[in-house]
Amino acid sequence: AAEPVGPKLTPKLKGLIVQEMQLVLQAMTEIHTAIVTGEHETVATQATKIHDSFIMKQSLTEQDRQDLMNAVPPAFVALDSELHQKAARLAHVAEQKDSELEAVFFAKMTEACVECHATYATDRFPSLSAGAAQEH
Repeated sequence: AAEPVGPKLTPKLKGLIVQEMQLVLQAMTEIHTAIVTGEHETVATQATKIHDSFIMKQSLTEQDRQDLMNAVPPAFVALDSELHQKAARLAHVAEQKDSELEAVFFAKMTEACVECHATYATDRFPSLSAGAAQEH
């Protein structure tokens, strides 16, 4: 398992990631409810919010970017990017009113969250293990 990245982040970066994770959690909760109630527009709106919250798209200074790249391995950035790309796909299928694919992409997003937390946030989520996340 990789080392937790939180302790390696500057206070500013840690704050940005916490903000992003809170937005993702709130949006995922709303998406779940919207999927099971057929509210495709809400799914699309919330998935777009997740896509747009990508930390690499934030207004980071060059020093912030360098600090981030020094604190996190490339695999962390790839997992985060993957989550946001899946959110974009979820928004697209929601616009098509495809409930079945909405559920599929929501599940894939959930798996990405678990994998990242199990690998890079074990200090915050000790009950997750990298092995359990990779089984999916």
